[in-house]
Amino acid sequence: MSILPQKNELGFYEIRLESIGGLGANLAGKMLAESGVIGLGLNGSNFSSYGSEKKGSPVKSFIRFCDPGIEIRDHSPIEQPHVIGVFHETLYKSVDVVNGLRPGGIVLVNSIRGFEEVAKDLGMQRGTLAILDALKIAVEEKTKVNTAMLGGLFRICGFLDPDAMRDIIRKTFEKKLPHLVEPNLRTFNRGYEEVQFLTLDSGELEEDAGFVRAEAMLGYETQEPGGVLTVTGNSVLKDLSGSRQGYLPEFHSDKCISCAACDTVCPDYCFVWEKAPDKRGNLQMFLRGIDYQYCKGCLKCVEACPTDALSERLEEYQFAELHRVKQQFPMANAAGGKA
Repeated sequence: MSILPQKNELGFYEIRLESIGGLGANLAGKMLAESGVIGLGLNGSNFSSYGSEKKGSPVKSFIRFCDPGIEIRDHSPIEQPHVIGVFHETLYKSVDVVNGLRPGGIVLVNSIRGFEEVAKDLGMQRGTLAILDALKIAVEEKTKVNTAMLGGLFRICGFLDPDAMRDIIRKTFEKKLPHLVEPNLRTFNRGYEEVQFLTLDSGELEEDAGFVRAEAMLGYETQEPGGVLTVTGNSVLKDLSGSRQGYLPEFHSDKCISCAACDTVCPDYCFVWEKAPDKRGNLQMFLRGIDYQYCKGCLKCVEACPTDALSERLEEYQFAELHRVKQQFPMANAAGGKA
């Protein structure tokens, strides 16, 4: 008797992880597939799809399970998954993360927001939505969100054995990084316990209208000049929010002496300055604040600041957008560009 709750026409139970570079979705997919194969005797496969392997750029990881008597001969990307795990909400800006979700499917999102807000952003009306503050868990345990998301995924996929994943975590970390075994076990356990669920519509499921593959926004005839990419983490929008790992520098203007130590160490020119008269009437450069659009949360500025004018803080939803001080580029404005 099969332990898989659902199967597609080929006999597969499929999971797709939507993430960005740096959050460990590739490793999470490998560990998830391994736990099903070794722990439960299922046949399974995993591979990932990504571009430049850079922090903030989109990553997909695909996991297939099937009964032992079925051979996996399909190694194409998973377009109609039963479960989707969304590792970062930045992806909403450029990726339809729930595209192809099967009727009655489950979506797990790393978020601190409520079900109504997340469901609206995803465009979900049916199925099950699960929310987990994986970033908070990872920050508190000094690990990554991938292990917390694995905990949530194991709670969602009730046929999987969490003890098998705990064994995989030990096996993965104990040789090279033994000090990370216990923190990752705690992270996994907290993800398993703290995930919350909501069934969006308890009525009868609509008949599957059939999968329609989303067309690419840009093709060989409509590609931007120079072949630039307009996805998350690209060099056109210059939005580095997807690279942050849960922390931001916070600026306290009353403690700032405008020494520029922060600006010297910042790799992304995040600090915004203005020319103004000092107490003697002489024109000087004073620090106005931080342009968080360019900030990847490395916190080098916090380490360099001699007066505690910069401190680290956990990133809250929309904090960066509400406290961003925009850069001004007079030459660009004069040419008709945007600041």
